[in-house]
Amino acid sequence: MNTQEKLLIASYLEPQFVDQIRQRFPQVEVTYRPDLLGQPRYIADHNSRLNRTDEQEAEWRSLLAEATILFDFDASHIEDLPQLAPQLRWIQSTSAGIGQFVKRVGYAERTNWIFTTASGVHARPLAEFALMAMLLFAKNFQYLQTEKENRHWQRYAATELAGKTVAIIGLGKIGQEVARLCKSFEMRTIGTRRNPEKSASYVDQLYPPSAIDEVLPQADFLVLSTPHTPETEGLIHAERVRSLKHGAVVINIARGVVIDQKALTEALQNGHLLGAALDVFEHEPLPADDPLWTLPNVIISPHSASTADTENAKITDIFCDNLERFLNGKPMLNVLDTEKLY
Repeated sequence: MNTQEKLLIASYLEPQFVDQIRQRFPQVEVTYRPDLLGQPRYIADHNSRLNRTDEQEAEWRSLLAEATILFDFDASHIEDLPQLAPQLRWIQSTSAGIGQFVKRVGYAERTNWIFTTASGVHARPLAEFALMAMLLFAKNFQYLQTEKENRHWQRYAATELAGKTVAIIGLGKIGQEVARLCKSFEMRTIGTRRNPEKSASYVDQLYPPSAIDEVLPQADFLVLSTPHTPETEGLIHAERVRSLKHGAVVINIARGVVIDQKALTEALQNGHLLGAALDVFEHEPLPADDPLWTLPNVIISPHSASTADTENAKITDIFCDNLERFLNGKPMLNVLDTEKLY
């Protein structure tokens, strides 16, 4: 076993955060080779496109062979990472929703690695996206945009969020942050969580998942923020889409497969739903011929609502806290349960 932990940073990270790790943990060998990682396309891009030469690829493999800790998954070696990194013991992800990925590639069965997630990092950006959507639909952004395009001036009446009911399916860190922001607008907050006996901050009424059919018809705004698990796949099926009240708005910041996209599209087309704000889809990228692109009452985000220019600072703080715990044999934060997949 190595006497010194060797950390390999596997996706682009701003130099100041690399320095932060090095200064706090001088006893850890920190390797950061941005020349082997590709150029980021935007701030907090953890999947930049690679174009290594043969010599660079050989060098990267030699670094993997010695690493005991990875900061982020190595996107260039998904399938063969266990063979290339035999000394690896822990991966800190830059994403929160890694359960399905870890299951799909079989890491839990093939290794004894610890996986820690970025749970909590994306709660505020996602909650702000949800709140943005609520405000846009409450203030009838579609009417304003059309009137602007027509250069037409006509006073109108919108509504307000106070008193409206937001139903949050999945009251984890993201869902509770949605509830917190909604309460500041004096909204009524209800929702479901796997363990309803545990209190949820800023939630007026808490339901178990089995009571979802009681929850959905109450929603003026339905926010999906549940993790992707076998239990949540197809959770909002066609019948449940139809059970939503006329004029409701669906906001999906979970995963596309949580809701029946065909049924959702039909409800948006026929006017049963007022609108939708979607950050995730059944197939990504969303195909160019998908009818959702043409619907004026749909906000489409390219699975980016969680990404903010503050992301890497927050992830680095979580990683440093976890590295301290790892080095001292203490329980770590955000450890992935490979059975529950979150």
